[in-house]
Amino acid sequence: MKMFVIDPDKCTGCRDCELVCSLSHEGVINPYRSRIVVIRDPLNALELPTVCVQCEDPVCMAVCPVSAIYEDPKTGAKIIDYDKCMGCRSCVLACPIGGALVDPVTGKTIKCDLCNGDPMCVKFCKTKAIDWVDVREADQKIKKKSIERYLEAVRQVKR
Repeated sequence: MKMFVIDPDKCTGCRDCELVCSLSHEGVINPYRSRIVVIRDPLNALELPTVCVQCEDPVCMAVCPVSAIYEDPKTGAKIIDYDKCMGCRSCVLACPIGGALVDPVTGKTIKCDLCNGDPMCVKFCKTKAIDWVDVREADQKIKKKSIERYLEAVRQVKR
């Protein structure tokens, strides 16, 4: 099993991950249509990419009233069936990390689908702030640092 590992100290806030995501999924360069979002907090010099972490027991899937979210058996990604999604935003509100977003054009939920198991954001991150690694290989210190910085960012945004 693989997972995203984000090193907040390496992120420069260039947003290339957002641009390549929107281009590869929607055919447009528009960060508002990206499935990954860089949280910015200039007061604390924080740039932190945030993306669906493909929870083992996803609350987004549980709250969807039309069962529009399913697990891809090949990649383990939780995928949205856009033909079923009615844009109610239940999954967006339920996601504890902000991994489910609303496409401003369609009004439907979008979230990371792991690009068929080969995430484009990882390939195009020049500083290697985003990595896609086997769970057993993930550096525990970087995972801890990433979680701490994410929680710090969330606390700042809520103030």
